[in-house]
Amino acid sequence: MNLSSNWIDYELIDCSNGEKLERWGNYYLLRPDPQIIWNNGNLLDKYHDKITAIYYRSNKGGGHWENLKSIPNSWNIKYKNLTFNIKQMGFKHTGLFPEQATNWDYMISKIKNSNRNIKVLNLFAYTGGATIACMSAGAHVTHVDSSRGMVDWCKENVSSSNLDTTKVRYIVDDVVKFVQREIRRGNKYDAIIMDPPSYGRGSNGEVWDIEKNLNYLVNLCSEILSDNPLFFLINSYTTGLSSVVLSNILKTTINKKYSGKISCGEIGLPITNSDLVLPCGIYGKWESNE
Repeated sequence: MNLSSNWIDYELIDCSNGEKLERWGNYYLLRPDPQIIWNNGNLLDKYHDKITAIYYRSNKGGGHWENLKSIPNSWNIKYKNLTFNIKQMGFKHTGLFPEQATNWDYMISKIKNSNRNIKVLNLFAYTGGATIACMSAGAHVTHVDSSRGMVDWCKENVSSSNLDTTKVRYIVDDVVKFVQREIRRGNKYDAIIMDPPSYGRGSNGEVWDIEKNLNYLVNLCSEILSDNPLFFLINSYTTGLSSVVLSNILKTTINKKYSGKISCGEIGLPITNSDLVLPCGIYGKWESNE
């Protein structure tokens, strides 16, 4: 498992009985997580004086935040030289998945060590963690997401990280339709990143189903890779989907056209003062041999 263990502004403090306590800068959030089925005590009792806010799930779906202490509408945390704007969103999220830092480190290293200009396509790009990581390494990034709100949030993160705004192109669009147009335009990319949801809808109501559509999308993307691609990274949080499935997709698509190496596995977060680890997702990765 690849662990994101180089954080200073973020910390996974404790996990127990479906809940996790995290420090986001100076604020402590208690949020649900279905993977935490072990018992390490009642976190609300253990850390009541420390907790800033709690997210409660509703039996009808969704849920709400209860703020126990004063908390701003938005605040910043840093990962190395990257700055992220954190907010309390509906359905428990904060706009950032800190376990992705291990992928950011990989992308930054790969781009810097290539010693050439790299064009990156980031699909299902959310608030732009991977976008600003690649930009910080000198790449030009095309950031695509069907949600205008998420794209605007990425703009905030780019600005907060003091990155060159001429190095990013923002696209609000359905991912599949965008890639199909890029094929017709003849545009090419040296690296492609995608973080597809299990299920979703595009900007005009297009339906996305990872089991039905992922292999097709990766095939499409193989047509817009440059002659000398650097990497192709798929990240997923879909329950029950094995990382080996992502590897198999890459082997039967990208690796048929380009020689390189494929790896897959889990990403996770270490739990403070513990030998426990919280698994947080899977990845499949094709990369060049350079």
